[in-house]
Amino acid sequence: MKKLLKTTLTSVLLMASTFAGAVTVKDANGEFTLDKTPTRVVALEYSFVDALAQVGVSPVGVADDNKVERILPQVREKIAAWQSVGTRSQPSLEVIASLKPDLIIADPSRHTAVFEELKKIAPTVMFDSRHESYQENLETAQKIGDLVGKSAEMKAKINEHNDYIANIAKNLGVQGKKASFGTSREDKFNIQNDNGYVGSFLTTLGFAPTKLNSDQAFVEINLEQLVMEKPEYLFIAHYRDESIARKWEAEPLWKTIPAVKANHVYSVDADMWARGRGLEASKIMAKQIEGFVKQK
Repeated sequence: MKKLLKTTLTSVLLMASTFAGAVTVKDANGEFTLDKTPTRVVALEYSFVDALAQVGVSPVGVADDNKVERILPQVREKIAAWQSVGTRSQPSLEVIASLKPDLIIADPSRHTAVFEELKKIAPTVMFDSRHESYQENLETAQKIGDLVGKSAEMKAKINEHNDYIANIAKNLGVQGKKASFGTSREDKFNIQNDNGYVGSFLTTLGFAPTKLNSDQAFVEINLEQLVMEKPEYLFIAHYRDESIARKWEAEPLWKTIPAVKANHVYSVDADMWARGRGLEASKIMAKQIEGFVKQK
């Protein structure tokens, strides 16, 4: 009888321990519950790596597009070496499985097609990093902190981050000045709407937003449409040396843009501005913007 009671008590305590460790967050599919704190995390977007790094959690696998340098140096220095699981668009399921993860963090815009396969490997949470606003990205970072058992630490990091950004915004003095961010390829220019990550971040810093007649975070536009936006500050991430925006510089229309007239056009790093999306990335971006605005 004593043995039975002891066994029953042990089972109850184990169940209570599991229940106490369970965490539920909202993700792209609704609600996601993790029964225990993970120790082997695979991150399939750069912003997820940024979030993990903030609370000292090193992912065992990262979809780094087979280029370690795509992860910002300031993020890399906070985490241990990881195993590449291939590209963000087509991560290797075989490599992911070999790492025996107990949590996979994926993005619905890239990984919906393989979601069921990922779930067979490990619990998989889906956050829409690619189309998140700046504020939504902070909320996702907190959810990741919750899932990895670092809720209080992440909250403190976000509060510290918010104070840092607010201080820079206060000193910029750009209220009412319109800023636009675009990415330029050989034959295509995308401008980011005010609901996109950088677009909403610029608004947080005090710039007037770029508001396009679209609910999409990224909108392809031509030179004439860019002229009509009349940005007073223009930040461009050139994905290639041969960039359509650089070709536009020779056009008379280009010279009518207020940002061009004021010499407020800035080339920025694509990995940080377009791909990074995270606490570390936005902190560095804010400092760069401060340098741009304050330069004589």
